[in-house]
Amino acid sequence: MATARQRAEMARYGVLGATSWGITLAGLLERSGNDVVVLTRTAAEAAAVDRLRGLERLPELRLGPKVAIGVVPAGAPPLDGLVVAVPAQYLRASVRGAGLARDIPVLSAAKGIELDTGARMSQVLQAEGWPPALIATVSGPNLAHEIARGLPAAAVVGSVSPATARTWQHALAGPAFRVYTCPDIVGVELGGSLKNVIAIAAGAAWGLQFGANTVATIMTRGLAEMTRLGVACGAEPLTFQGLAGIGDLAATCFSPLSRNRRFGEFLAQGSSVNDALGLIGETVEGAATAEVALSLARRVGVDLPITGEVARVVGGHKTIAQAMGDLLSRPLKGEAAWDD
Repeated sequence: MATARQRAEMARYGVLGATSWGITLAGLLERSGNDVVVLTRTAAEAAAVDRLRGLERLPELRLGPKVAIGVVPAGAPPLDGLVVAVPAQYLRASVRGAGLARDIPVLSAAKGIELDTGARMSQVLQAEGWPPALIATVSGPNLAHEIARGLPAAAVVGSVSPATARTWQHALAGPAFRVYTCPDIVGVELGGSLKNVIAIAAGAAWGLQFGANTVATIMTRGLAEMTRLGVACGAEPLTFQGLAGIGDLAATCFSPLSRNRRFGEFLAQGSSVNDALGLIGETVEGAATAEVALSLARRVGVDLPITGEVARVVGGHKTIAQAMGDLLSRPLKGEAAWDD
């Protein structure tokens, strides 16, 4: 929990994006004693969120009186920190259009890699004017519906600045939500992004009724892929053994609340990519991340077999059955964390 001094210094946070995760983070910030303003794209969206004090698709959480709802840019008084909780492919345009100050701490809550540039979200924020020392990212096994219900959970905040990481640690932590810090922002971001791709493969296995053995195999070999790419990009391997790696991966692969898992299930049951996305009704980050992760892997010279098959399925180049068959028929290998 934040101290009285910390709350006085960082009393008013903005949350850019009225997504399920954005509203959940606004609720966490409020529970920790902060004033919050949720920033929406339009006045109509602001009115809809304010009328419900939340989202229809997130009935477990209703925001309290310390949370205001408004359109961007935020009015006075100025914000002391900003959470960006929009889908990864919209993050650049959202922060550019918001016109917010670049001299306040900013926390990315998006779990994805930008398609056009291959940039992580912290790199996008830096390109849009934030100094690296003010940028942080949050990740972990954080299913919004469970956290909204107040069930115990934990997350990790990554930043090159210990002070910035601690700012968000104290702002978000509460009796049922424990927050850790990590200096490896590269690993935290890539863990949160790549696990979505692996979860699509796990969802396909669930949809084919292959069982827990298959899903655990996909998850374990997926973790090896995540670690291999992360290390090649400068991340610390141990980060992938933590909340942003195995923690988030396990929750996303095994929970039916996971959008990426459900997307894979729908594909395995015969839905087209567009139909599956429509059935989910929210952003499925792994669908966009698969191809850009594969491009990043080619650039740094590592092999991502599961990610590659997911990208081919999402791109319409293979069926689920073909992808599964090709994975199972690969040459036998040794089992090291970096082995393909």
